Amino acid sequence: MQPVFRFAPSPNGHLHVGHAYSALLNARMARESGGRFLLRIEDIDTMRCTPQLVQDCLEDLAWLGLEWEEPVLRQRDQTQRYKDAAESLRAGGHIYPCFCTRGHILKAAGDNQVRDPEGSVIYPGTCRYRDPEFIRRALAVGAPHAWRLNVWNLLSWLDDPAFWNNPLTWRETGLGYDETIPAEPSRWGDVVIVRKDIPTSYHLAVVLDDALQGVTHVVRGDDLYHATSIHRLLQYLLGLPAPIYHHHALILDREGRKLSKSVMSTPLRTFRADGITAAQIRQKLGFE
Repeated sequence: MQPVFRFAPSPNGHLHVGHAYSALLNARMARESGGRFLLRIEDIDTMRCTPQLVQDCLEDLAWLGLEWEEPVLRQRDQTQRYKDAAESLRAGGHIYPCFCTRGHILKAAGDNQVRDPEGSVIYPGTCRYRDPEFIRRALAVGAPHAWRLNVWNLLSWLDDPAFWNNPLTWRETGLGYDETIPAEPSRWGDVVIVRKDIPTSYHLAVVLDDALQGVTHVVRGDDLYHATSIHRLLQYLLGLPAPIYHHHALILDREGRKLSKSVMSTPLRTFRADGITAAQIRQKLGFE
């Protein structure tokens, strides 16, 4: 099978050097393995991901010297697929509606605020135990709600010998090793699978899109390492193939923070405007 790699930026801001590193690494690994290099635009957030930012993203990647197969997959064109997958999860009893606000969650968690791998308070399961009649009426009047994965209910697999014959794992080739990693979705609690404002979530969209594009190798930053547990669980529930995962170290700024749009990391186009060449960027990142 020919390896398939992808770079999947979210154009809710301009690309920075961290994005450049991940894109160049995917392209190099695809080239060295005789594989394909795909581009996906993760623009499900239609409020922040504007057409101009999408165009700027493509320009920045082309400036770096990257080439990818056409057509480029756009998440905003995949909405019906996400809805169908969510419906499948609902029909299987794997997700439930959640009407809680962030304030409700913090109040319900109280002093026992167990946190997930990203540091957020784990959802205490309030709506998991809601009266069915309350849920029916709330849905009927269009009360704002998300849909959460019923991770705790899925722990009943522990009593299923068939599951233990094929435990949930993934192959990890990044961070200096090559081994099988056991998935631990319980560390996340009942994560949101369909957001209140968007008919999907990052978790659901990414596994569906990787399967659609035939991605065999997911190469991404190690800030998403732990999220792989949720992605493997969704792949299991939806009958999707499991890629090989390769998580790489992040590029950090002078304060030791990961580069991100939220901390106003310098965009690639700013370097370009200052006369820095793409060759200099590639060399600095170790790709020349």
